[in-house]
Amino acid sequence: MKVTNATDFSRKPKVGMISLGCAKNLVDAEVMLGSVLQRGMEITSRAEDADVLVVNTCAFIDSAKEESIEAILEAHQQRGLNKRPDQKLIVSGCMSQRFARDLHNELPEVDAFIGLDQVKELGQIVERILGKRPTLNDVSDLAFTDTRPTYIPDYDTPRFRLTPAHSAYVKIAEGCNHPCSFCVIPQMRGKHRSRKPESVLAEIRALVGEGVREINLISQDTTYYGMDLWEAKAGPRQPVDSSRGPTLAALLRDIQQIEGDFWVRLLYTHPAHWSDELIKTIAECDKVARYIDIPLQHIDESMLGRMRRETSRAHIEDLILKLRAGIPGVTLRTTFIVGFPGETDAEFETLLDFIRRSRFERLGIFKYSREEGSRAAGMAGQVPPKIKNSRYREAMAMQQSIALDLAGKKIGSELKLLVDQPHIARSEADAPDVDARVVLSEPAPVGEFIWRTVKGSRGYDLLA
Repeated sequence: MKVTNATDFSRKPKVGMISLGCAKNLVDAEVMLGSVLQRGMEITSRAEDADVLVVNTCAFIDSAKEESIEAILEAHQQRGLNKRPDQKLIVSGCMSQRFARDLHNELPEVDAFIGLDQVKELGQIVERILGKRPTLNDVSDLAFTDTRPTYIPDYDTPRFRLTPAHSAYVKIAEGCNHPCSFCVIPQMRGKHRSRKPESVLAEIRALVGEGVREINLISQDTTYYGMDLWEAKAGPRQPVDSSRGPTLAALLRDIQQIEGDFWVRLLYTHPAHWSDELIKTIAECDKVARYIDIPLQHIDESMLGRMRRETSRAHIEDLILKLRAGIPGVTLRTTFIVGFPGETDAEFETLLDFIRRSRFERLGIFKYSREEGSRAAGMAGQVPPKIKNSRYREAMAMQQSIALDLAGKKIGSELKLLVDQPHIARSEADAPDVDARVVLSEPAPVGEFIWRTVKGSRGYDLLA
């Protein structure tokens, strides 16, 4: 008698994945799936067909952790509903890296937790899980480590891209060295470590050769790119000299020389590491999108100090002026946190006034999330949820008014657009998944650049 629920090893095992969180986590998911293909297995988009299902988690804020837990529990529940008790469940990502020991005790239905240093080894881990019953010392302890991650993918790391064929994320560095008091990312992802320029360039050349039209450069702090390589070369006690190693500006100029019709976008830059050289480089390189993602978090001087942001209000205001003057037509995207411990009504009003005057083209608001293990979690003056919610609504209402006014001013202009769907496109002012869209009245070829005249606006979106 054939047991239909048992894993059939006469065929290739199938692996499915649910990936949550940011673009940086998405690249990790692509690397994991690449290792699965390299080991001769298949990837399925149908969870019920998977012999092994991976939930790639996020632990950035409370809502992300809750979403991750819900996804894990639902995946386990679906095993029963789909009559697949043999299906194995693996949890990866930031939450697995940070809370593996606790989760192992609280979620016994999970077969293995893997850390961020194991993303390239998922294929081998799947083989071990399917080959025998895993034990704590065999597989599930892979994420149980007191050391911070050190892994970073290279250009030849196998990858299964989850983005549309014409758009890709390229992770140029991993980890973070900043001491922000609200954040635990350095604890989860380790110290900043840059890829070598030749590795990044080789990956971009390959992607452009495959027809990719949009390269999104990502890391925890893109503007810190290369600085750790200077320090490694100069030595910890030697002064850092930019001539000793790579810079983001130099990398962009090298990317500019790659043949092909594409644009490259900077995401996740930090205000502390911008330079006049970088601004000049962006202005002079026509393949670099006039788009800057620069999370500022706050503008009040005392708030910046409590957040340990390493920048002053004067520095931020001067930088915004430099960016707009030095890069004509630039789109600035930023994010702010409201309800940080101790934030007074007056400090919030300072932020509102700054938003009103600065008129950012793209802006998001986070309600402060009390992260266990962060400095801010133990601070006095935790702001009640009701006040956080009220401040969030007020700030977003102001930004909505600004965004609608700026969208109206685009009417009549001709824009270069990248087509995502036959009737949906984006300008260089719109990053994938987070910004507005351009709705086309006439269909256009997906994955190609087109020029269209803006005829109107609808909410945040433009009509062309």
